Amino acid sequence: QVQLVESGGGLVQAGGSLRLSCAASGRTFSSYAMGWFRQAPGKEREFVVAINWSGRTTSYADSVKGRFTISRDNAKNTVYLQMNSLKPEDTAVYYCAADKKSGHTTVVATTEGVYDYWGQGTQVTVSS
Repeated sequence: QVQLVESGGGLVQAGGSLRLSCAASGRTFSSYAMGWFRQAPGKEREFVVAINWSGRTTSYADSVKGRFTISRDNAKNTVYLQMNSLKPEDTAVYYCAADKKSGHTTVVATTEGVYDYWGQGTQVTVSS
């Protein structure tokens, strides 16, 4: 079992930046692809970005390309989401997720059903 704990959310003005962190328990973190999803009020959860085990393969939603950057530190069992040029429409609860089936591959899933473990989420609010 893997536990994921997100942190770093908060309130920021439009144009500002935040860095989210997702700390994972367990010794197999380095073999999992990791993803970030978000859910705005009244909307379905949507894919934001994913990264493979090595960090060399990533996939971004069009809405965040050029503004968000995902990275990971396998030595610290942590994945990060740097969010710049934030917009009010980025307001949501952000969740990190782990895909234990990905292994040491270039697979980065964009569908939430693929992911096996989820954090509790962290709120990001962007004011206009």
